Amino acid sequence: MDLHDEIAQFLPCPTPQAWIDEALRQPAILLIDHAHCEKKAASTAMNLLFRYVDRPDLLNRMSRIAREELIHFEQVLMLMHERGITYDHLTPAHYAQGLRQHVRTHEPARLVDTLIIGAFIEARSCERFAALAPQLTDKALARYYRSLFKAEARHYRDYLELAEDAANEPISERVPFFAAQERSLIEQVDEEFRFHSGPPSSAA
Repeated sequence: MDLHDEIAQFLPCPTPQAWIDEALRQPAILLIDHAHCEKKAASTAMNLLFRYVDRPDLLNRMSRIAREELIHFEQVLMLMHERGITYDHLTPAHYAQGLRQHVRTHEPARLVDTLIIGAFIEARSCERFAALAPQLTDKALARYYRSLFKAEARHYRDYLELAEDAANEPISERVPFFAAQERSLIEQVDEEFRFHSGPPSSAA
């Protein structure tokens, strides 16, 4: 099974075509929110580094992920600069918070849920990069999105493997639970377009 098939099998649904159409119409918002997402991904990895200091494998993987996400952040800023797009504040998508509201509060369940959510976020990013790249008229951006796919797929695997290790038991119930939440967030109509939003309200 190649990486594209693995990601598609893990995710509960494909990105709606209406979201892809909106992304092609709003390249500036897509890049601005993409930059925010890379920065948040680095922050998530750093938070895990500080919270779980007794887990060497997690420390090593999160350190690498944090560095890579910050490099991606810098690369997106450069793409924006080349296109005359100003990096600015954006209200966040409901996606990440919609998943995190279901995180259990006791350990190690809290860590397990947080890592599973990380796997879904990275997998969805992969899927959207792959869906957008062939349709972009901006060929440099298309090449960049293709180049990100492998790194984000590795992050997805890191998060999922760490969740399995932290649980000390099968995570076969929690993964489908979060898959159902993720599907709802990806398919529900959103008023604002963001990298992880659902289809736009104009398409409803």
